[in-house]
Amino acid sequence: METRLGLPEMRVLPSDVDVRIPASMSTRSYFRVLKVGDLLCAMLAFAGVELTRLRLGAFIPTYDLLFGLALTLLWPAIMGMAGGYRRRAHGEGTDEFRAVAEGGAGLIAVIAIGAYVTQAMVARSYVMAMLPLATVLTLMFRHRTRKRLHRLRAKGQHMRRVVAVGHRASVMDLVMQFRRQPYHGMRVVAVCLPDRQYQNQRFDVDGVPVLGDFGDVPAVVDKVAADAVAVLACPELDGTALRRLAWGIESRGADLFVAPALMDVAGPRISVRPVAGMPLLHVEHPDIAGMRQFVKSAFDKFVAALALVVLAMPMLAIALIIRATSPGPALFRQTRVGRHGREFQVLKFRTMVADAERLKQVLLDENESDGVLFKIRNDPRITKVGGFLRRYSLDELPQLLNVVRGEMSLVGPRPPLPAEVEQYGTDVRRRLVVKPGMTGLWQVSGRSDLSWEESVRLDLRYVENWSLMLDLQVLWKTWSAVTRGDGAY
Repeated sequence: METRLGLPEMRVLPSDVDVRIPASMSTRSYFRVLKVGDLLCAMLAFAGVELTRLRLGAFIPTYDLLFGLALTLLWPAIMGMAGGYRRRAHGEGTDEFRAVAEGGAGLIAVIAIGAYVTQAMVARSYVMAMLPLATVLTLMFRHRTRKRLHRLRAKGQHMRRVVAVGHRASVMDLVMQFRRQPYHGMRVVAVCLPDRQYQNQRFDVDGVPVLGDFGDVPAVVDKVAADAVAVLACPELDGTALRRLAWGIESRGADLFVAPALMDVAGPRISVRPVAGMPLLHVEHPDIAGMRQFVKSAFDKFVAALALVVLAMPMLAIALIIRATSPGPALFRQTRVGRHGREFQVLKFRTMVADAERLKQVLLDENESDGVLFKIRNDPRITKVGGFLRRYSLDELPQLLNVVRGEMSLVGPRPPLPAEVEQYGTDVRRRLVVKPGMTGLWQVSGRSDLSWEESVRLDLRYVENWSLMLDLQVLWKTWSAVTRGDGAY
């Protein structure tokens, strides 16, 4: 039913459902920390530059000091103007760091151009040293603060309370994703299902209470004090119904998130373009060939060759230790499937006994993987040295040779076995349109702890959203994942 204004009529919600969910911590304290930290970074840069000038015997006029002090005090405001304090920019992604970099670069450009145009006597040390240093210090501070925010979110703090709206299966997937990755800062506290599911099924989705159907969303937002509403793709919520839902929660201050039907596509591939008065979502095809791939290949080979030079002696030491502690060769060669289904010989340090492939047939019944992979958490074939190498991914260092030869990339989907590829469905074969990688989204998201479905989803997400910036982010995160050693077996 609808009111005279066309809005959904709010009905009385069931009173026997327990919605006593702990309130989320306010994010105001977090943003106060950011502003104070940004100011301290600017003060540190200002003090460092001025002390250096004094040590070098430079004369510092009073107006120079006042100008530098003014820049310092304005630094948080500059970060705010660049978008450094937008709530949606924090916790994940590069928007926060991009805002800091753009704010610092913009201020440098304004001062440099302004001084040139007005012929003002501005100390070059501010443009060439203080502001760049303040930008670097702020980026470092923001990175450390984000890591602390992730730890707090893992404990249930600084979380946004979300009402999920959609079909039971898609809502359950969203609940599981938010629980698996709490650093997103989202927690589903209530669910609204289509009317027929709401009437006929039990009142929870994986422990989250179902408090109504699509017409009850505004009332549910009030009841659980939600910060946001996440609408998942479903045919019942067309453009008109979605617009009415947005009107219903507008006065409540809750954000509205809408998941498009085309999932796992994001970033520069998506843009909204008005056509004939309608906002249409334009999705570009992924760039899996051409100049960008040439740049990726050149980058991969250069970094891999440089890494081989730097790691030559450590790799030789690992090879000697393997030979000294167990019979058999130091290197393990195995046929894997690369781009477009071409097979190649992947190189790894041997971490198992010499006849591991024969023993695999005996252990098939103990396979713990839920897909086409073969994984055993405590595999008896792994040697002591091999366990250490696997934990810190040192066994994969010889794959740098595969990267130099053009068979692999530094970042990409996991290189599959031919037997695994034979079991691939049409969707999974999409992984083969790019080169496999030494690391990837699967490496930084859980490694062997991931389910088969989850690892495939991450690989397909990489294929659909590849960019050189994404590669750099994955390489950065790989270091943290490897040093922790979680999920490696």
